Amino acid sequence: MLSKKTKYGIKALTFLGRQEGNTPVAIASISKSENISLKFLESILLTLRKNGILASKKGKGGGYYLLKSPSEIPMTDVMRILEGPISMVPCVSLNFYEKCADCPDENACAVHNLMMQVRDNTLDVFRNTSLADLCNC
Repeated sequence: MLSKKTKYGIKALTFLGRQEGNTPVAIASISKSENISLKFLESILLTLRKNGILASKKGKGGGYYLLKSPSEIPMTDVMRILEGPISMVPCVSLNFYEKCADCPDENACAVHNLMMQVRDNTLDVFRNTSLADLCNC
């Protein structure tokens, strides 16, 4: 299941992606528009800023803004930052691989083979979807 952190992060990014120009948007505006708890949103936006998706400006007229064009932000980056591994089991993860303790042979494991297909199809969707696609911009 998609965590609320990731769901709200995508909603906030989509909101920012729809803004004219690259002017900072106050957290309170995003919170109110997207119906996200202000405290929770602060944590999400901070994570996105620390990982190079967003930047922020302090003071009057401050807020958060996208560092790149929405078309340059692939959903694989967003998902990995907010959700972690894209694969459902660690033995098929490209970036967070771990061998399963209960599996003597990954190549003969039906779960492993199924989850590789799920991972590949999921990655295909995320790689071919940018923030711009979600913003319709």
